[in-house]
Amino acid sequence: MIVVQGGSRLGSSELEILRKKINSEDYLHEAIHRIAMILSNELLDLSGGGRNHERQRKRRH
Repeated sequence: MIVVQGGSRLGSSELEILRKKINSEDYLHEAIHRIAMILSNELLDLSGGGRNHERQRKRRH
């Protein structure tokens, strides 16, 4: 069993699903594209446009 960020645990069936997804070229392409978009938005500080994502930057005042 693996514990992921947030404290949730993955059982063997969830791990098998993730293994199958990782071996899918389409899934990897979409995942890489999503990561690139998130990083680009954060680097360029484009908080106003585009799709929202789970890594909203918390601004310190």
